[in-house]
Amino acid sequence: MIDAPEASKLTDRVAALVEAAKRAGADAADAVAVRGRSSGVSVRLGKIEATEASESEDVSLRVFVGQRVASVSATAASDPDALAERAVAMARVSPQDPFQGLADASLLAKAPVDLDLFDATQVSAEQLKESALAAEEAALAVKGVTNSSGSSAGAGLGGLVLATSHGFVGQYVASRFSRSTSVIAGEGTAMERDYDFSSRQHYADLDAPEAIGRRAGERAVRRLGARKAKTGPVDVVFDPRVARGIASHLAGAINGASVARKTSFLRDMMGKKVAASAITVTDDPLRRRGQASRPFDGEGVEGRRLLMVENGILNHWFLSTSAARELGLATNGRGARSGSSVSPSSTNLAIEPGEKTPQELIGALKTGFYVTEVFGQGVNMVTGEYSRGASGFWIENGELTYPVSEVTIASNLKTMFLNMVAASDLDRDFGTAAPTLLIEGMTLAGS
Repeated sequence: MIDAPEASKLTDRVAALVEAAKRAGADAADAVAVRGRSSGVSVRLGKIEATEASESEDVSLRVFVGQRVASVSATAASDPDALAERAVAMARVSPQDPFQGLADASLLAKAPVDLDLFDATQVSAEQLKESALAAEEAALAVKGVTNSSGSSAGAGLGGLVLATSHGFVGQYVASRFSRSTSVIAGEGTAMERDYDFSSRQHYADLDAPEAIGRRAGERAVRRLGARKAKTGPVDVVFDPRVARGIASHLAGAINGASVARKTSFLRDMMGKKVAASAITVTDDPLRRRGQASRPFDGEGVEGRRLLMVENGILNHWFLSTSAARELGLATNGRGARSGSSVSPSSTNLAIEPGEKTPQELIGALKTGFYVTEVFGQGVNMVTGEYSRGASGFWIENGELTYPVSEVTIASNLKTMFLNMVAASDLDRDFGTAAPTLLIEGMTLAGS
């Protein structure tokens, strides 16, 4: 774990980098130290396939000289003065960028809140192995499962310390535990694969390995005997696993950097209707134990819960300081740090639940397609065109009937959002979350 002495040491390092940058001639600077540790075990057919353990500690310095900016990254043991001098020299020969700079001091987090993101539970390699084996064993015990693609378990943590030249110093650490398994059902040309997983901030919140394995096996067996469906218009119901992908496409479309670059199909839609009137989309960086929670963003700004889309109307972009300035706005605390750069991103994004259960949405359809998996790269974020390979189950008279594979579903995301109906089964234990979604009027290409 990152204990108090370690946090203090990292704080001293980033503070020293900022001071060194000012001595080297920077007008402003910020520095971040990132500490990470992870371990994992992978098994297949009862035998260990791989074990891994890693630990890293890196620092990044960003300096501003007038309207010029440069960034450098190094190990935490690097000499602060040498690193700062190199960064300032780079900045002085960089092109001017009027949108770069530190976040406004008035927006910085004054007293970062404790979001309960860290669980100090120590999980041994033996425990990880036992979890992975138990998940695989449970999956292989499902009648019809014939092989394993592998099972794994992991544990890790990541800590961040940020210091800026206008006085901000903050740090937090988050843990992550995971289990997963993937198996194959059937034989020969009739084989089908499926999986299940659980990932949580706290070890006790993980799903039991036996439950993960059983669900993976049952899903694989359920897909046996898949066939194509007929080409034509179709109402599509997206399983939550796939619906989360639809939510991520929306997040990408309302990313301020994409809007500023004019690479988003929603770039001209602020304040306008972008989704069905019953659709509300939230983003909450301060959610307790949230998978994407953080007490402050990569620039020290404390975000707050936002209604990104409210009753179908677009209210906000995801904004970092530079993206906000380019759009003539103020950051809303969505700056994500990636090494020495900062760019806007969502936090705990959720398409809020509707009133009907998934069974009620499906039960109202005479025919339709329940999608459990999509594949391929057929999403154009500039135009909104959407075309993905898909598999799932055919809906007939309100019931899931036979499995379907080797088909393509297509539409435009602009139309899909406007024709979207959300079910009531939202699981918020994902950084990007969505309930079961019904999208009417798509096109299916099959037989």
